[in-house]
Amino acid sequence: MTTIEEPRTSSTARAEGDSPLRSNKPSGGDRAVAVASHVVLAVWALIILIPLLWSLLSSFKSSSEIISGSPFAMPETWLFSNYARAWSDAGIGRYFFNTVVVVGSALVLVMLLGSMCAYVLARYTFPGRRFIYYLMLAGLTFPVFLAIVPLFFVLQSLALLNTLPGLILTYVAFALPFTVFFLYAFFRTLPEEIAEAAAIDGCGDWRTFFSVMLPMAKPGLASVTIFNFLGLWNQYLIPVAINTRQENWVLAQGMGAYAGQIGYEIDFGGLFAAVIITIAPVLIVYVIFQRQVQNSVTGGALK
Repeated sequence: MTTIEEPRTSSTARAEGDSPLRSNKPSGGDRAVAVASHVVLAVWALIILIPLLWSLLSSFKSSSEIISGSPFAMPETWLFSNYARAWSDAGIGRYFFNTVVVVGSALVLVMLLGSMCAYVLARYTFPGRRFIYYLMLAGLTFPVFLAIVPLFFVLQSLALLNTLPGLILTYVAFALPFTVFFLYAFFRTLPEEIAEAAAIDGCGDWRTFFSVMLPMAKPGLASVTIFNFLGLWNQYLIPVAINTRQENWVLAQGMGAYAGQIGYEIDFGGLFAAVIITIAPVLIVYVIFQRQVQNSVTGGALK
């Protein structure tokens, strides 16, 4: 009687003690790179966190305690009045409101226009498409300070100089190239079959974009929104040049004026409180949406 020996599967081979072809253990070089990268990241985190901790503790101290005491000592008395003084007396509250209006409006416009422009450039073929794309890329290389003088006269001719709408449009113009560049690559990775299926179901171009393709690009939209928010919130040169009316100042201008005034009035507690008020929204937004940034990176790698 002849018996036929069945071929051994990989699981059977492992059960019988056969050694795998490749070991999953990291090599010595990989471990060294991992340790070195973690050390560098830890040092970098300390460089970032130590000034933040110093500013936070100093925002609750008096000026004399800040000057004479240890920078990382706990406050003898927690002076929440520093925040109230910075918010009302220094005008940080008004500048904060102006910044929220300007940055929020600019973000809505630049994300709407940028996503539409990137989608058309990535998914449609028409004459001049590459030229428009390279023109957008050229906007990324153009230094901001070279555009200040012509921008000043353009806004002056449009009666938008020293106004919040003029500042909003300027923010949109400077953030649009980066938005298009970032989302162009993301829209290129989306499957064409889904758009074709939507067209077969009767969706037009607008319906396909807003109802099908745009929701699929949500991780990329979240990432570029965070990057634009960080850049626009901390913008200083543009508002100083084209927004000199004090009632329309944004936080960067108000903080600059307040810091210059502090040198004579010696209200360092109020200054550190104003600093915390300025950086707190940035930290909160990043902590809330950091998962979206990670998902966009891993999603792009998987695709």
